[in-house]
Amino acid sequence: MTELYPVPDLPPGSFHRTEDTIRRSRFIVSVARAASPEAAHAFIEQIRAEHAQATHNCWAFNAGAPGDTAQVGASDDGEPKGTAGRPMLTAVLHSGIGEVVVVVTRYFGGILLGTGGLVRAYQGTAKLGLETVPTREREVLVRYVVSMDPAFDGSFQNLARQLGVVIVSSDYRFDASYELLVPEASAGKLESELSRITMGEALVDRQEEEAV
Repeated sequence: MTELYPVPDLPPGSFHRTEDTIRRSRFIVSVARAASPEAAHAFIEQIRAEHAQATHNCWAFNAGAPGDTAQVGASDDGEPKGTAGRPMLTAVLHSGIGEVVVVVTRYFGGILLGTGGLVRAYQGTAKLGLETVPTREREVLVRYVVSMDPAFDGSFQNLARQLGVVIVSSDYRFDASYELLVPEASAGKLESELSRITMGEALVDRQEEEAV
């Protein structure tokens, strides 16, 4: 079974933002879901473009499960080495959230923070974003193509509602044929119930999984 874990609960293309002022410097944290390193870098570039006049746009991401370091990245973006990206990545990896990218934008306020102050500012701002971003459990759906006698359509429709099945498309030109997205936890029951309802006559083709 594919692993389930919390991810940012944000509509596609949107992000979560909050900010803090630390010794006159403005720190803006932007948080988004990133299911791949490519998605993370695209979001980072989006924030860079938005805040092109900022002093720094430091970032960190983990495109996998919480705490997994297989698909991570971080950057100090011109701050002293180790004072921004790495502390932010530590916050990301300990947040309990997967598939997440964080960008902390700094507008310098004229007061130097020192190495320790920078670490606290960037890590603290990253934590602020991660603690306030809405989350939900990552859901894994299994795609099916199913075909059966139209006489079973009513029973199938009831079963689909009970199991939370999404009917992507339907075709009644020959048999009753459907393309389905099924929660992974319900996949086994769908197969067994379809076999029971149709007395083994349904054609059930399990295809790929996708995480949403």
